[in-house]
Amino acid sequence: MLKISICLACCLLGIAPHVSAQPEVDGKPDSSAFIRIPKDTDDWTRHFRIGALVGMNIGASFKENGTFAISGNNPAAGIYDDGYVRRDQTGDPNYTSYWGYNNASQYNAGNNTLTMSANTGFTTASSANVNGGAFAGFDMAYGDNIWYWKHARVGWELGFGLLPVNISQRGSMPATITQTTFNFDTAGIAIPGAPYQGGSIGLGPLMTNSPYHSSNLPNTPGTVVSSQSLDVTLYTLRLGPSFYWDLTERVGMSLGAGPVVGIVSGDYKYDETITAGSINARNTGRISGTSLIYGGYVNAAVMYHVQEDADIYIGAQYMPMGNATISGGGRSGRLNLGGQLYFSIGINWPF
Repeated sequence: MLKISICLACCLLGIAPHVSAQPEVDGKPDSSAFIRIPKDTDDWTRHFRIGALVGMNIGASFKENGTFAISGNNPAAGIYDDGYVRRDQTGDPNYTSYWGYNNASQYNAGNNTLTMSANTGFTTASSANVNGGAFAGFDMAYGDNIWYWKHARVGWELGFGLLPVNISQRGSMPATITQTTFNFDTAGIAIPGAPYQGGSIGLGPLMTNSPYHSSNLPNTPGTVVSSQSLDVTLYTLRLGPSFYWDLTERVGMSLGAGPVVGIVSGDYKYDETITAGSINARNTGRISGTSLIYGGYVNAAVMYHVQEDADIYIGAQYMPMGNATISGGGRSGRLNLGGQLYFSIGINWPF
C-alpha cells in the first residue's frame, strides 16, 4: 500500500498544473471570533484522504502460569514421544505389525521389554516483554470545516485505521514435567535395531497391542522451549475537532485531537517443545479473542497542493490507548498500546 501511495504521489506531481492554493477565507480573517462558513461559499470546506500507515512503539507481554496438558502425543491411541504401537489393518486385537521405536536404549533384551515414553503434562511459570517493530497498515479520514477563525478553518474529522500486528518471542524456561512410561513384552519377538518403523499392512515382526505395565513420573525436571506470538488486527475509529490553514500557496497544514475507540481481534499462538531427559514432546495451540479499547489521539498533517482537487499529505499521529489481552487456560498475550505512534502518506481530496 505504501508503494501505491508513493506511485500516486509521483503521478500527481508529474501532471501538476501551476495553480493557486485553496482560496483565501471570506469574512474577517483577522478577527478573533469564530465566523460560521456560509453554505454558498466558494471555499472548499470538506476533504477525504486515504493513504498508507506505519505504526510504531507497539509492544506485547506474554505470560504462562499453571499446569498444562500436552497435545503432541496420544498414548491412548498408541502414539508416544519415542515411538508408536498402533493396531494394523488385519484387525488382530492382540498383535500388530504397526509399531516402531527411536532409540536402542528403549529395548532391554535381558528383560524382554520395549519401553515407550510420553510427556503428558508440565507445570511452569514465565513472563516476557517484547517491543514490536514497524507495522504497515491503512488509514482514511473524512472531515468538514464549519467556522473561520482568523486565517484558519475549524471543523471536525472522522478517521478510520487498520493495522495488522504480529509480535512474537522465543525463550526457554524450567518446568516440572509429568512423564509416563509404557512397557511392552518382547518375549519371542526378533526386535529390529533402532530406529525401526513398521507398517500397517500386517507384515513384519508382531508386537503386542497393549503395554503390560505403565508408570507415572509426576515431578520430572525438564525444560520448555516456547515460541509465543500475538497475531491480531487493530481497528481504530476516531472523531474530533480539526484546524486547517494554508501556510503558503502550495502548502497547507492541519491539526486534530479527540477520543478514539479501538477493536483488537486475532489469536494468541504457542508452539512448545517439552524436554525431560531424552524425551521431547511438542505442544501447539491458539487462543482467539476480541477486545474493545479506548484512548485519545493528537495528529498533524502537511498537504502539498498538487492541483486544485488533489493534495499529497504526510502525517504523524500519537494515539495512546488501553491494552488488549487475549488469554485462556493460564496463558495470556497482551498488546501494549500505551504509546503508539503512526506515520502516514497518501492523497487528500478537498471538495
